[in-house]
Amino acid sequence: MTRSAKTAASPIRLGINIDHVATLRNARGEFHPDPLRAAVIATEAGADNITAHLREDRRHIRDGDMERLASSLTVPLNMEMAVTPEMLKIALRLRPHACCLVPERRQEITTEGGLDATSQVNSLKPFVAELQSNDIQVSLFIDPDPIQIEAAARMREIFTSKPLLIGQARRRPTGRHRLRRRQR
Repeated sequence: MTRSAKTAASPIRLGINIDHVATLRNARGEFHPDPLRAAVIATEAGADNITAHLREDRRHIRDGDMERLASSLTVPLNMEMAVTPEMLKIALRLRPHACCLVPERRQEITTEGGLDATSQVNSLKPFVAELQSNDIQVSLFIDPDPIQIEAAARMREIFTSKPLLIGQARRRPTGRHRLRRRQR
């Protein structure tokens, strides 16, 4: 897929995260199941986006997996990654369609909570700007907390670590409602 085709991708209807295919492969100490093969099968079944998290400790996806995904997929690739110089360098080299910035805690098996955008605004802004200036869409994986949403809104794209329940949305306006008012 050409870079321009990735940039002009349609809205995501079905995105598939293939991390745990790699987790199973790694636990077995073998070459199978293959994350790229899983991504191809997902795409053939209708997925229009593939997500892979290249963790600093490489417990799921590995560098070679990302390289194969980036060069082989016919749908956009969303690279989940920590906010580190190493991951930025890899993202700029691979140029996925999008990067979702996530927190990484060594003791968790998979990402369990959101990035603290409030306390990291000053470090996140240049990181996000560098990715965006290289035509990579950026999102932040945050908790559905109005303070976090406000901080993330300054960087524009938001994914929450937990779903907002309808009842929560009725009790108080969410950050999404405030975003709409601000952008008008």
